[in-house]
Amino acid sequence: MSPSESAAALASASEACAREPIHIPGSIQPHGFLLVFDEPGLSVVQASENVANWLGIEVAELLGRSLDELLEDAEGLRAQLGSLVSEDRNPFHLADVRFRPGSARQTFAMMVHRHDQVLIAEFEGAANVTAAYSNLYPLVRTFVTRLQEATTAELLCQLAVTEVKRMTGFGRVKAYRFDAQGDGIVIAEDADPGYPQYLGLHFPASDIPQQARALYCSNRIRVIGDADYQPSPIVPPLNPATGKPLDLSYSALRSVSPVHVQYMKNMGTQASMSISIVVDGALWGLISCHDSQAQSVGFQTRTACELLGRILSLQIEAKEAHADSDRLLRLRQRIVQMLSLMADRDSVSEGLMAAPETFLDFARASGAAIVLADRCELVGETPPRECVEDLAQWLAANQSGDSFYSDNVGRDVAALPELQRHIGGLLAVSISELHSHYLIWFRPEQVSTVTWAGKPEKSLAPSGALHPRHSFESWQETVVGRSLGWDQLEVDGALELRNAVLGIVLRKAEELAQLAGELKKSNRELEAFSYSVSHDLRAPLRHIAGYAELLGEAEGGRLTDSGVRFLGNISDSARFAGTLVDNLLSFSQMGRAALHLSDVNLPALVDSIRQEMLPDYQERSVEWRIHPLPIVIADAAFIHLALRNLLSNAIKYSRTRDTAVIEIGAVEHPDEDWVYVRDNGVGFDMDYAGKLFGVFQRMHRMEEFEGTGIGLASVRRIVERHDGRVWAESRPDQGSTFYFALPKRAHTPISR
Repeated sequence: MSPSESAAALASASEACAREPIHIPGSIQPHGFLLVFDEPGLSVVQASENVANWLGIEVAELLGRSLDELLEDAEGLRAQLGSLVSEDRNPFHLADVRFRPGSARQTFAMMVHRHDQVLIAEFEGAANVTAAYSNLYPLVRTFVTRLQEATTAELLCQLAVTEVKRMTGFGRVKAYRFDAQGDGIVIAEDADPGYPQYLGLHFPASDIPQQARALYCSNRIRVIGDADYQPSPIVPPLNPATGKPLDLSYSALRSVSPVHVQYMKNMGTQASMSISIVVDGALWGLISCHDSQAQSVGFQTRTACELLGRILSLQIEAKEAHADSDRLLRLRQRIVQMLSLMADRDSVSEGLMAAPETFLDFARASGAAIVLADRCELVGETPPRECVEDLAQWLAANQSGDSFYSDNVGRDVAALPELQRHIGGLLAVSISELHSHYLIWFRPEQVSTVTWAGKPEKSLAPSGALHPRHSFESWQETVVGRSLGWDQLEVDGALELRNAVLGIVLRKAEELAQLAGELKKSNRELEAFSYSVSHDLRAPLRHIAGYAELLGEAEGGRLTDSGVRFLGNISDSARFAGTLVDNLLSFSQMGRAALHLSDVNLPALVDSIRQEMLPDYQERSVEWRIHPLPIVIADAAFIHLALRNLLSNAIKYSRTRDTAVIEIGAVEHPDEDWVYVRDNGVGFDMDYAGKLFGVFQRMHRMEEFEGTGIGLASVRRIVERHDGRVWAESRPDQGSTFYFALPKRAHTPISR
């Protein structure tokens, strides 16, 4: 076969691999068995051939039999299955399902999901539930806490990798993230001695075809217990409801592509597990587990790992959203600076040339150009003027939208070879609807060396099928002709600047107001994201608390004293985490709910709060000193919550006193209503007062005074929503005074 024929055959095999229908393999892995039920009758319509090995019943004998004939307590299971909504693809787990006497083995773990117009049930050998909760305990107590402290995605992934390795026992666990081209780079790793190290190495995008990436998004955990497994076919092969092969996209036992199995063996891997990291609905990266020996991973451990992956995904999403918000804010600050300079001058170019550093820093560029009809202004390191003018003509003829960007001008602007001699990348936006006027930023070529985990190439097997690469030894590639890539925020920022420049020609002040409105919208979106993260964490934490309670009721008599204590710690930790998430949810809602302003009678409100909190202090000696308080214009519900948080703090931090003295009063001020809450408690050092009203900021150890660290942050948010302010005064061991000031308003109830 000639080189051209070999290349064509390899391209054809790669294309066939990318089209392989891996979601309908027609078989499962044999470490469990599968039964498919129709509905509503719940009779068996398909089964994996290996069911005979597990139950001692041939497939032919199972087909057509109902759930009631096969399982004990089928009625209870029917009721629980009824809670599954249509096409509920998240598996519903049962730890202890019993088949009726007569089968070879009776007790199994069962995973059920509804998909492809049928109910798909998968069964594995039942595992030790207590051992599963011993995995969940450190996950909730240690892992989640440490995630809050991690400042980068790399640190988050390293914590996750270490935790997954501890829970599963795999010999090597690594995490890698995908770049814009789909290539993966290993950013965290934990491996036993003797395993190859891949930290910092790249894996080509072709290692994971697109259809596999789609499955990683929909089914977030995948286990291959033994690369030498013999697939168990599904009988009959076609789903009676659809007349097509059964779709196993959401199955835990789904058989995998032979190409992937060969890839594992070439890597020296006998068992593997992957946990998806999904950020903003897209596959951000993977936690990949490998072992040189076959590994069994029970469904409880997989559930814990999946929960870990979801928490990790949410944390990464939150951190990236905050980072993007900060970057967007900085970009918009530079936009405002440039617009202000333009507004003070007669032309766009004069305004931008007045602050060349701001113009360049805006796009992290080494050079820039302002191309207008009669002139071309250059800033920093740029191509020659004639080359820039040629580029403007090329943009006018070839640019289809309002922007054009490239990190490889030799590839994307091949018609101007002279351009490549001076720069590696460019970003351009049009600033006229009629003329070839442009703002252009340039970046230099950055020659880089990429270290791959093996040369990123595949070969053909004798059969003509695609054969994955054999070597994973480090292989370096020198990349030339490219610049630092342009991220979407920079492109979007350049388009915002374009729109602002277009608008400033017509009306300068209105455009600045529009930018302020867009920034406010961005902040609202960030608050909505915080609400979503808090909301999504509530269900798994409640599941942990609920299952811990069920375990205590079902198995409490058989647990050791240590087991009972551990279980109690799990319950306490889950409840605390649930309270924390509820507080976070409430905190995020404060920025979203409308204020309903009315007359608020503070003396009556304080009396009401004291009655509500009576159970918290009725066993203690508390002296209340209530001074005259004003009637303020505010949202009654929010001010109630703020005062309750302040009084709760006063009660809590004065409990070490024989008699707690709590004073509530007001200070006269011409423009504001000042209200204070004073106590004789432990106080705090004023050096740390700047952090006092931040989320999760605590002045004392949690072991001394319980709490979630959100109360004072909520007070600040509530008061600031009313255009007010908060502050505090204190000295260690001499009590504290917390103030809030609300602007005085006319007594006309309104909503805002």
